[in-house]
Amino acid sequence: MSHEVASSQRSSVVSWRAARWAVLPLVLAVAGVAGSKLFTHEDTTPSFRPYTGKGKRDKTGAAFVAETQVHATSVASMAAPGFDSERVWSGQDDWEPAVAADPSSNSVYQMVTRYTGPKPCTGCPFPGVAIRRSTDSGATWGAEKWMPNPNKNHMYDPQVEVATDGTVYVGWLEGRTYKPGIMFAKTTNGGTTWTNRYNFTPMQGTPNWSDKPVLAISADGRDAYMAFNASDSYVASSHDFGATWSANVKTNSDTRYWFHTAGAVAPNGNVYFATTDFTQDYTGDAIISVIRSTNGGATWTTLPIDVSREMPACAWAAGCYFGFFGAFAGLAVDENGTVMIAYTANNSPGAPMSIYVRTSTDGGNTWSPRQQVSGQPLTVNHHNPTVAAGTTPGDFRVVWQDDRNGSPNKWNVWYRRTTNGGGSWGSTLQMSDLTSGAPYKSALGHAFPYGDYLEIAVDASGSNHIIWGSGASFTGPGGVWYTRGQ
Repeated sequence: MSHEVASSQRSSVVSWRAARWAVLPLVLAVAGVAGSKLFTHEDTTPSFRPYTGKGKRDKTGAAFVAETQVHATSVASMAAPGFDSERVWSGQDDWEPAVAADPSSNSVYQMVTRYTGPKPCTGCPFPGVAIRRSTDSGATWGAEKWMPNPNKNHMYDPQVEVATDGTVYVGWLEGRTYKPGIMFAKTTNGGTTWTNRYNFTPMQGTPNWSDKPVLAISADGRDAYMAFNASDSYVASSHDFGATWSANVKTNSDTRYWFHTAGAVAPNGNVYFATTDFTQDYTGDAIISVIRSTNGGATWTTLPIDVSREMPACAWAAGCYFGFFGAFAGLAVDENGTVMIAYTANNSPGAPMSIYVRTSTDGGNTWSPRQQVSGQPLTVNHHNPTVAAGTTPGDFRVVWQDDRNGSPNKWNVWYRRTTNGGGSWGSTLQMSDLTSGAPYKSALGHAFPYGDYLEIAVDASGSNHIIWGSGASFTGPGGVWYTRGQ
């Protein structure tokens, strides 16, 4: 089913039994998601954490600076033909990175959340958010720069996008208590100077706290959208290149806990965000959806995609909280408007998460049956998938982490590509190819998928730029690693 928030008509709660997973692709192929009654967002769990977002790491002050091998130049990967061997950004305690490619030049931008090292500014706490730029398609990198922090807040969750004129749009979270919350700024000179910062959730605003930004822009940057959560789902829009922003539009009318995990603006102006929503304590089923606006963000329709049973626990990793391995989704739109979502879900409570993709060629009204893309059995844990559109119609690239080399603490980053909208897929390639270089890396992989997300960007030549976190545990320390190639 789909619903406009302004006039939502709730259906009764549908009993969803594990046996129905076996027929899900057939049911959805026949009925189409838009007409399906298989999903509901109805939930009466009381909200017990009105000012807390998803768990943030406590800074430990630890880092593997001396033990980490940092390489300024690239060499070829021994595991993935056409790709560089992975490199680490620094030996500091870095996690939850972002990447974007300038469609009009050889510039590539990376951002990172950093917990150790030289302070971002006098009196500034950790973590801070840094940005750096490559002007040779990621072969080498310029000096990193800290994002301005005049209020000396903790900073998290960077987002970065680049318009066709080279303007860089960024978003991030400020404040350990999720206040002041989500911020926006842009630069036209590669990060030397920035516009005034815009705060989406000031103390007198609605809501007055926020977590986990996801930024999406049109190709030219005129239309920009910032999605975020305050337990509920909100999106704000700009139609003047980020100069001014609309009021925050609430897109749901239930009491569940929502996260946005990816977003994209289609060539026709439609905008899509991948979302997952949970009960307030993460128990029970999670719902994977796409929210869509066809009128510039004025109203939003929720398009349910799939249901995942309760996530697996992660007590095996120091500091890992119940909820970390919950359902997660990436999303991209190609030049013909085809939407692809890649997401994690499981079939029974506590089971490992598998990775699936679905596509829509009619703006999200109907979706293809789900297909498992990693080729791994249901006993393998998968985490934080992301997807990017390539340079031709039907070209999509999917990246994720899984522990096929040894559960639960032998993780690697994997890549797979389709050139026909998911009709067929190329070989699965291993991006995390090094067997050493940091204490948390071994011959079989890294100990933990460090942070909630990884990212991929595709530049104008069709090359991939992939960035992720690897660490010793949720507590860390760890580092941000990256590669490029095609």
